[in-house]
Amino acid sequence: MTGAVDGRFRAAAVGYLAYGLVYYVGGLYLITQGVGVMGGRRGSLTFWAVAGLLPLLLIPFLLWARRRWFERWVVTRRDFARLVAIFLTFRALKVGETALNTDGAAVAAPWGGVLMTFQTGAALFLVVTLAALVLVARAAWAAEERGEAP
Repeated sequence: MTGAVDGRFRAAAVGYLAYGLVYYVGGLYLITQGVGVMGGRRGSLTFWAVAGLLPLLLIPFLLWARRRWFERWVVTRRDFARLVAIFLTFRALKVGETALNTDGAAVAAPWGGVLMTFQTGAALFLVVTLAALVLVARAAWAAEERGEAP
């Protein structure tokens, strides 16, 4: 796969990496504030810090270039991108749901004592999620180039 389609996959990999970094840092910060999965428990930060690295690094790696071993035994890069796009769609729906929620919960902003509502944080995460979704979907459903091997 070369040319424009390959460039789309590389853009998708970079977009997912940016999305992953934002979620990784944001998620770890929320755990330190006692919010989120097992928030407030001492061992949870270490667990999620290590566990979060797997998709953060593996997904962009698999999107960036064709991996014969992966395509032979798992799915094609195009199908993998479609699965990631579906995941991102569900993520965007859940984050959008939080952004529309008006319960008023808030957490201290990382840059100071200012409180940031979950609604505001979710809206920012939603923008990042939608940008990654567009890039991944664009690669996943891009027209194949002539002569491309399936």
